[in-house]
Amino acid sequence: MKVTRCIFFVSTILGTFGSVLAGDITVQNSTELLGILRNPRDITSILLVPGEYSGGIYIHNISGRAGNPITIRGTDPNNPPIFSGGGSQAIHMADCSHITLAHIKVRGYSANGINIDDGGSFETPSHHIVLNNITILDTGPTGNRDALKMSGVDEFVVKNCRFEGWGGSGIDMVGCHNGKVTGCTFVGKKGYSQSNGVQLKGGTSNVVVESCLFKNSGHRSINLGGSTGLQYFRPKVGDYEAKDITIAGNRFIGSMAPVAWVTAKCGHVHHNTIILPDKWVLRILQETRDTRFKPCHDGIFENNLVIYDSRVNVFVNVGPITSPETFTFRNNAWYQVDGSRKPVLPTPEQNGIYKVKVSVDTKSQEQGLVQIQDSKLRNIGAHSYSPK
Repeated sequence: MKVTRCIFFVSTILGTFGSVLAGDITVQNSTELLGILRNPRDITSILLVPGEYSGGIYIHNISGRAGNPITIRGTDPNNPPIFSGGGSQAIHMADCSHITLAHIKVRGYSANGINIDDGGSFETPSHHIVLNNITILDTGPTGNRDALKMSGVDEFVVKNCRFEGWGGSGIDMVGCHNGKVTGCTFVGKKGYSQSNGVQLKGGTSNVVVESCLFKNSGHRSINLGGSTGLQYFRPKVGDYEAKDITIAGNRFIGSMAPVAWVTAKCGHVHHNTIILPDKWVLRILQETRDTRFKPCHDGIFENNLVIYDSRVNVFVNVGPITSPETFTFRNNAWYQVDGSRKPVLPTPEQNGIYKVKVSVDTKSQEQGLVQIQDSKLRNIGAHSYSPK
């Protein structure tokens, strides 16, 4: 049975769970899921059997405990429950903590696929949120419509998820801290505007994006920074949009620019493989012009393998009011498939490697895989990265 529209308001459930948590509860459809959330019992997991479920789910102020999170997951990872219809977004979690969502598919929402935020209480972010093996398809299709939207979320992990077709960002972070995106796939789709794959802005800091595949995933696969209204910064406005972001071990295929630093402080981009960008390899921009923000500065780009062709006329697009002279380039390997141009960078590169021996066939390129034929590349590129 598919319920056409369900709005679930779940408030302050932790106290109801009590000190003893009792096992798993299995639900067959949206009606049963709604019943569990309306009449919470001592549960640790809500298990969703395969089938169609309605969205429009609002979960507010629900918390598990450290080491014992509340889990909402599909029973069969190979046949996950599918959320479609029932509102403009599938699931909205606000002011929650120690929650895990796993083995769920979301499809066809006009606003956001999944939305996680702090409920507007900037000083009390949602925290310890885990998304594992979530698939979000066909969000938007145009405008500021994000597959996964996160505002004011700390201590989070997004792992083994797939994002395909969206309007704004595959993952949009505003004021998020101390998190990780790992082992995810971002695939652009015809008919969707796809501004970027992952955007980290609004005071976001200390986030790692690692071991992901970005395939034609927007104008900027990674937007390390952005342009955020001052009222949305979390917990407050500093002098940066993004700080101390690490981008490592990823594979980028296409996009106008795989990586963009935008009103950012520091940022470490290393051990990635970049294959055939459409226009630039990198961008250094200042899109927030308020004078309290420092010029984009002090990024590090090292141990990356970059494969490019004649479409790249400018390797690094540098915008006004930035500090490109503070950026560091070292130990990168560069290979042009249709020529022999060396990259022109904002600062001299240290120990750059040119005319390397690599091979990229059409089938391998679909997965961002490169056949390495040069011992000098043993420690360069995504193949040499090991997650910590």
